[in-house]
Amino acid sequence: MVSKEKMHLDVKWATRQRLQYIEVMAYYSGVVTRTDVVRAFDISAAAATKDLKLYSQLAPNNLLYKHQWFGFVPSASFQAVFADLSPSQVVPLLGTTLGSSAGPPWQTPSLYGINVDNLPLPNRLPDKQVVAQITRAIKSRQQLRAVYYSLSDRDKREARILEPHALVTTGLRWHVRAYSLDTYDFRDFVLSRFVEATCLDQPAESSAQYDDEWVELLILKLSPHPRLAANKRASLMIDYGGKDDIIEVTVRRALIGYLLQQLSVDTSADHSLNPHAYPLIVVNRDEVEPFAGWAFHS
Repeated sequence: MVSKEKMHLDVKWATRQRLQYIEVMAYYSGVVTRTDVVRAFDISAAAATKDLKLYSQLAPNNLLYKHQWFGFVPSASFQAVFADLSPSQVVPLLGTTLGSSAGPPWQTPSLYGINVDNLPLPNRLPDKQVVAQITRAIKSRQQLRAVYYSLSDRDKREARILEPHALVTTGLRWHVRAYSLDTYDFRDFVLSRFVEATCLDQPAESSAQYDDEWVELLILKLSPHPRLAANKRASLMIDYGGKDDIIEVTVRRALIGYLLQQLSVDTSADHSLNPHAYPLIVVNRDEVEPFAGWAFHS
């Protein structure tokens, strides 16, 4: 078998995307057909047949043709060649729908043929012109003039100058990580609260490398709530892949508070919150609280 490195160099990017799809589809759905490839990439049947043949040539021991399925199934010796098949990479992709389909989500076919649904969360994004100005400022490392609706008492119509370097998703909303020329520090700005934004023709003087809270990582140590029954504590350890009653998560210092919220961690000093609503506690509180004091309860 040709080495993965050589195959990735020899295969064009567009073709490699289709080979990755073939690999993920075969492994996670159990079968990949010519029709799957046609629908996923809106290509001809002949082109899809060519891709499947190429995949079989480059990874000859991975797929077996099954006439009853009119497609290919993974062999017992299947090994990933083009795709990262780890669940952390693939599961978020399973909700992808066919781009050419119209209609509501429940009528839109899944790219991988696996039903996935999402919570109907409210839209928390500004219009595309605002987002584009922010992302252009990040990409080009330019300053951004923005009107931002803060929850503080500051005049909401007052424009401020920011130097953004990253977007962050907490799972529920998006933030812009940026240096503020008004407050002389790096902070998070909720993306949905931007009402105006203009990418300026002025290079940003700051960058992510100067954002200590962003660059430096900490290991957040969590544990099942002590007031949970033993069987529930054991289930949580399996759920989070912990060991010796400790769940470790490496996280940017700037994101610790959001992670605690997302995982519903009891951050009270005496672990007094409802353990069924807040099933985890912080083990290394003294180490992480200075960087996310707002997320902790006294």
